Formats: sequence, C-alpha cells, structure tokens
Amino acid sequence: MDNHPISEDPKTPLLPLHDQIQRSQSFHSSLKSILTLKNFFVLLGPLLCTIICLCVKLDGPVASRNMLAVLVWVFAWWLTEAVPMPITSMSPLFLFPLFGIASADDVAHSYMDDVIALLLGSFILALAVEHYNIHRRLALNITLVFCGDPLNPPLLLLGICGTAAFISMWMHNVATAVMMMPVATGILRRFPTGPDHSVVASNFCKAVILGMLYSITIGGMSTLTGTGVNLILVGMWKSYFPQAAPITFSTWFCFAFPSALLMFLALWALLCCLYCSRSSGQALSVYLDKAHLKKELELLGPMAFAEKMVLALFSMLIVLWMTRSITEDIPGWGVLFNGRAGDGTVSVMVATFLFIFPSKKEKGEKLMDWEKCKKLPWNIILLLGAGLAIADGVRSSGLANILSKTLDFLEAVPYVAIAPAVCLISSSITELITSNNATTTLIIPLLIQIARSMHVHPLLLMIPGGIGAQFAFLLPTATPSNTVGFATGHIEIQDMIKIGLPLKIVGIAVLSLLMPTLGAYVFKTSEPV
Repeated sequence: MDNHPISEDPKTPLLPLHDQIQRSQSFHSSLKSILTLKNFFVLLGPLLCTIICLCVKLDGPVASRNMLAVLVWVFAWWLTEAVPMPITSMSPLFLFPLFGIASADDVAHSYMDDVIALLLGSFILALAVEHYNIHRRLALNITLVFCGDPLNPPLLLLGICGTAAFISMWMHNVATAVMMMPVATGILRRFPTGPDHSVVASNFCKAVILGMLYSITIGGMSTLTGTGVNLILVGMWKSYFPQAAPITFSTWFCFAFPSALLMFLALWALLCCLYCSRSSGQALSVYLDKAHLKKELELLGPMAFAEKMVLALFSMLIVLWMTRSITEDIPGWGVLFNGRAGDGTVSVMVATFLFIFPSKKEKGEKLMDWEKCKKLPWNIILLLGAGLAIADGVRSSGLANILSKTLDFLEAVPYVAIAPAVCLISSSITELITSNNATTTLIIPLLIQIARSMHVHPLLLMIPGGIGAQFAFLLPTATPSNTVGFATGHIEIQDMIKIGLPLKIVGIAVLSLLMPTLGAYVFKTSEPV
C-alpha cells in the first residue's frame, strides 16, 4: 500500500520535478551532440552532391554530371576531414558504381595499380631500414665525415641536411622526418638550453632543424618514391594518356634531381647567411666535435649481417629502378620482358626477398616478418588509389571534355605567366587547406584541361602543379614533416617564414625555368601526346 497519497492540488506535477529536469537536460545534450560542426560537414558532402544532381545540367552525358557531384562530395569530406581521410579515399569504391560512373571491378583496379605496387614495396623496404637502425648509422657516418677538424659549422650543416635529403629520396617524407628528427635532436642535445644558451648555439640548432625539415621535402621531390604526390601525378598521367610514353623512375629522376639540387643549395646558402656562419665554429666546438660523434657511432656496434643484407637489397632495387628503361638507343632490362615489367614489379619482388632471406639473429628468423609491417601507412596507399580512380572517372565520364570547353578562354594566356601561378596556387592550397596529396588529386585533372585549352603539353602544367604542392614551407601545420620539426621546440613560426618564404620563391623560379627547358628535353614535351 502506498503511504504517499496523490495530492489533489491541480498545480502538483504528476511526475517528480527532478525527473522532468533530467529528461530535459538529456534531450538538450543529445541535441547538442547531434548538431555539431563535424556532423554538419558529414552531411555537407551528400547535400552538395544532391544539389548538383538536381540543379546542374552539363552539355554532356548524365555520367559527367554525376562525376562532378561525386567529386564535390569526396573533396568536401577531404577538405573538412569530416570522415577520416583513408575512409573518404575508399568512397569511390561505392559512389562510382551507385552513380553509374564505372563498374565495381573497374574502380577496384585503380586501387592496385603498378604505381601502388611501387609505393607498397618501397614502404616495406623503408620499414626494414627503420627496424635495423640503418638510417641512424648512415646519418652519424656522414655527419662525422662533414664535421671538419676544426669544426666547420656550414660544412657540418651540409652533411646533416644532405643525409636527410638522400634518405628522403628513397623513403616517404613523413617516415624520414619521424626517423631523422631524433637523430638531429640527439646531436643538438649537447648544446645548452634555457637561459644558459648562447645566440650562436641557438642559431645553429635552428639551422639544423630547419635544414633537415626542408631537406626532407626537397629530397622527396627527386624520386617517385619520395612522396605520394609524385606517384599520384605519374598515375594520373598514365590514366589520362595510356598511349603516351610512361614516366619511369629514371625519367622522373633526370628532371627532378637537378631541380631539387638547385633548391637544396639555395636552402643551404640561406641557412648559412642567416643562422650558421663559418665564424661560429670556435663557439660551437666547445659542445660538439668528432669525438662525440665517434662515441655515438661506437654505441651502435659493428654492422650485423641483417643490416648489410637490407642495404644490399635496397641498393639492388635502386639500380633496377634506374636501369629498367634508360634511353631509346640504350634499352634497359625491361626490354627482356617485352615491357611487361614495371617499377612496381621490382619493388614488390625485392620486398618479398626480405621475408625469404635469414637475418642470422635467431634460428629461422627472416629479415622481416608481417608483424613489423603493421606500421604500413595504408592512409597514403588508399589516398593514391582514390586519386587514380578519380582520374579514370573524370576521363571516362566525359567530364574532362566539358571542363576543357569551359577553359577555352585560357588559350591566349602565355605559359610563362601561368606556370608560376600554378605553383603558387597549389602550394597555397597545401599551406592553408589540405594535404599535398589531396591538393595534387584536386588540381591535376583541372591542369590537364587547362593545358588542352592553352594547346601546351599537359606535363608542362602537371609537373609544376604537382611539385609546387610540396612547397608548403611557411606553417608548422602545412605538412606532417613541418609538424615533426616544429615539435622539437628549437624553431618558431617566424623562423619558418624567414627561410620558407625565400625558399618557396626559389622553388617556383626553378620549376618555371627548368620545366620548359630541361623538362622539354626529358619528357619530350615538344612531341604531341
């Protein structure tokens, strides 16, 4: 029996007040959790896609309008990061078939192209280099050679930056930054910090971190495997122009390495002028000399069999990449297989050897096992696959032809004016909005149509646009490499702007001058596509 009779007062609530308040708070908190900016961005992609499908009419097949709608959806999610970038990168796998752009099989093929195989194999090899600490041994050895006796700070800086650039040529930029920055901070740990530090020592620390972080970006430009941007560009070239001569590892190297070398020398000169003069050697030699570096190297011990094998396999892969296709008069080893073997073929083959050859550390242990491969950057691999799928979709849907007609007004614009603008725009997008991989995926299809409108070879714009997307030197948030360097605490944003701005100008000038000269010779841009 209830001991608390119900009150007859009509003002008395039927339910206790605290229950009503609790329900009201619960409703408001639920509403607040739903009405967030992130959820708005999630809906923004499908919403923009629906608006385009309902309101936009293009002078072409329905598939071209659907492709434009899907493009806007995917880029809305990429730019806002409403959905994790790797998941957004997989969205063409269901959007293209549902919107009638391509079959499921055709889209899936883009995610396992020869370019993807090249990246996958090189990533596995990079993990082996990291696992056996080969990068640290190489850095210390080269730093020891360049240290000088007595200490020569500009020469030492050249050695440190040169090592970072060289390693970045063969490994992804982010992986190189994560591996090499602790090596740099280990060398700089000997310098005093806080109120005791001298201006000379502080400037040298800034020079080393800035030099290493920008050298990694510059080194990554030199080879196809250095960064995903280069691979996206090459993959899109192959997708849009399947009958044209492919851009091989050696072809890219012949153009990109001289460009990167000029930028590297400009970077070194800037750092020496602003942060690291020759006269600072006496003040710095108190904290750093050859004895310190030798001791650091001795702690690593002699090279083991496993390290030698990984180095041998890496060297073999580089030779195979460089000699697959040499010149028209001197065919490479690729001719033995009637052109069926690609750069990705040897990349995966050499990576496979790592799981076959013994490490001689423990009985039955191989150089690599799948456990060590769990750190593979699938986000970059999926992003590259999405870029290739989008390139195929834009071409096959007819959207490429429509874009070409829209950009006819650019026919009269001279190349010398458009090339620097392309570099500046692509680098600014990376600097302020999204990653260099996403920037490249966004602008390359557009640049191909602009090139058609201007009646110039597509590579004359594609390469400045792709490489220019990597010139994000001003902000710590622009690239993961910049973030890793900034996190050391040795540099500030004004230091990045002081070196990054003139370096960006040099980079744009180098690309604008070399592309119509050296690029025209290497890529044969005078010949019709």
